Amino acid sequence: MAAPRLYNLPADAVWFITGSSSGMGLGLAQQIAAHPTHRLVATARNSSRLSGLLPQSDRVHIVDLDVTSDNAIDAAVDSALAKFGRIDVMVNNAGYGLMGDTESALEPEGQAKARKQVETNLWGTTRLTIHAVRIFRDVNPKTGQQGGVVLNVTSLGGFAGYPGTAFYHAAKFGVEGFTESISKEVRPEWNIHFCIIEPGGARSNFASLGMDWFAPHAAYTAVDSPTRVMESYVKNPDMQKTWTPPERVANAMYQVVALAKSKPLPVRLPLTEGAWHVIKNEVAAVDKELEEVKALSLSVEIDDANRVGDFLVNNYS
Repeated sequence: MAAPRLYNLPADAVWFITGSSSGMGLGLAQQIAAHPTHRLVATARNSSRLSGLLPQSDRVHIVDLDVTSDNAIDAAVDSALAKFGRIDVMVNNAGYGLMGDTESALEPEGQAKARKQVETNLWGTTRLTIHAVRIFRDVNPKTGQQGGVVLNVTSLGGFAGYPGTAFYHAAKFGVEGFTESISKEVRPEWNIHFCIIEPGGARSNFASLGMDWFAPHAAYTAVDSPTRVMESYVKNPDMQKTWTPPERVANAMYQVVALAKSKPLPVRLPLTEGAWHVIKNEVAAVDKELEEVKALSLSVEIDDANRVGDFLVNNYS
């Protein structure tokens, strides 16, 4: 059941942003903090890293938040509500990358890294999103505001998979599926909206401080192995210089919410030219493959009545 198509961002909107200490999260946090009337809950695993990056203000509330800890998530949300009374925009931006040979996850150290990747990039986002739905529906109306917006940051890697980042993609694909599903659960009168943010290469510390690595697997040592090629691209400082400044991505994230009063929030928002083209090409490839398998796909139907597909298309597309 789809929510109303438009959302009017309150003049005194409260933004809750995870991963605010660097990159896009910091860029967006700084933009909100600079706004004359918006209010900000800026979170980071170690909030001391925000020292000097955001102004001291009654409109800025800085909170420690480890998104792998349920208790920390609950406490951060409670702290935000105690400070401002509501949350209008939940931005799930915290996360990091994990790169290397997927077979390395069979080793104990690799398995621990893979599980932590999914725990951080998927579960932290889903728990905060569920909190947001409850707050938008049950808490905000007490302050005179109904509803809110969830921005779940994945990447172009939430839609298309590349070698060497299987568990990152597993988590980000999971966030996209979760977001699509819960967006169809909320009732329209709750005025709750969702948008998946899919950045491409953003110039930040993601490729260095924001990346963990598997130990190399012996079967993939050849320099022309797909993962080795991808690693060399990610680690190349010259290539990183071509990536988009994170402040530009952050501004687009702000604009998509601010403009929702007259233009519906998209389900997905690719940000950067590369992300847009990658996703566009992926959609075209899926469409082509669907046509190629159409006869076999439809051959399993036993009759023309009561098809599951008809129900889903008619009710949830």
